[in-house]
Amino acid sequence: MPHVEQGMVVGLFGGSFNPPHEGHRLVAEIALKQLGLDQLWWMVTPGNPLKSRSVLRPLIERIRMSEALTRNRRIRVTAFEERLQTGFTAQTIEHVLTRNIGVRFVWIMGADSLKTFHRWQKWREIAASVPIAVIDRPGATLSFLSSPAARALSHTRIDESDAGVLAFKSPPRWTFIHGPRSSLSSTAIRQGTLQH
Repeated sequence: MPHVEQGMVVGLFGGSFNPPHEGHRLVAEIALKQLGLDQLWWMVTPGNPLKSRSVLRPLIERIRMSEALTRNRRIRVTAFEERLQTGFTAQTIEHVLTRNIGVRFVWIMGADSLKTFHRWQKWREIAASVPIAVIDRPGATLSFLSSPAARALSHTRIDESDAGVLAFKSPPRWTFIHGPRSSLSSTAIRQGTLQH
């Protein structure tokens, strides 16, 4: 895991990044700015349990591509989940929290992930362990906000104008952050179906 000091605020941005693209970088930059993060951990996962591994590029390649894409010194590209052998986000977050006492963490996801968040293993435990920042992505914002997880957690949502204090709120707490959006997607890039 990247080095942190007590009192820091750190964003956890996990994904297969297969491949990483400007849309991912945009989410990371918005999170850094709106959440007042000291660091953002760009966590390249060995694989996503909800996605096929048949099209998954090698981990080292996805790490190198992520490092080449990120220019902000506060973004730390890491693949510590491979060493921990954690296959699920809930396990990863548990490891992170127990090893970094005194550091405030926020889970960061694109709005497209919010749509399927209710299918993640122990998603309610994830929401109860760290605040969550959802960054808007193209594709019908209202449908993301009406997803099963968004509805189940609606009473814990804070206004995006309070995003800067999200890390200091006791979970479950989450916010939805609007901003510039990129239409890029890893799936479209792999399939060569990008629309301009």
